[in-house]
Amino acid sequence: QVQLVESGGQLVQTGDSLRLSCAASGRTFYNCRVGWFRQEPGKERESVAAIRWNDAYPYYADSVKGRFTISNDNVKSTVYLQMNMLKPEDTGVYYCAVDNPPLSGFWTYRYGYENWGRGTQVTVSS
Repeated sequence: QVQLVESGGQLVQTGDSLRLSCAASGRTFYNCRVGWFRQEPGKERESVAAIRWNDAYPYYADSVKGRFTISNDNVKSTVYLQMNMLKPEDTGVYYCAVDNPPLSGFWTYRYGYENWGRGTQVTVSS
C-alpha cells in the first residue's frame, strides 16, 4: 500500500524557519515529481514546490522563491521542504503528493498528482 506521510508543521512566528518532511512507503519516487501543496480553509489547494526525483531539479511558486528549498533523500525516500523567512501568508495545511502520469504536464497542476498524504499544519503568527 502506497503511503505518503508529511511531518514537521507547527506554530511559528514571522521570520522563523521550518523543515517539512514527506516520507514514502510502498513505492519509490524514481522517474517522478514530488510536489508540495498548501491549503487554507475555504481556499484552493495551491502549489508550493516540486522536485524531479532523478536529478533533484526543483520547481518553486513565485511566492516562495528565495525562501523555500526543496530537496530529496534517495535512501530514505523522503522529500524535504526547508522554509525560511516564514510569513503569515505561508499558513496552511501542507500536503505532498506524487505526479501521475509521471513528469507530464505543468508541475503546478494539482489534479496531476496522486497518493496525497494527510498533511501537516503550518501556522505563522504575525
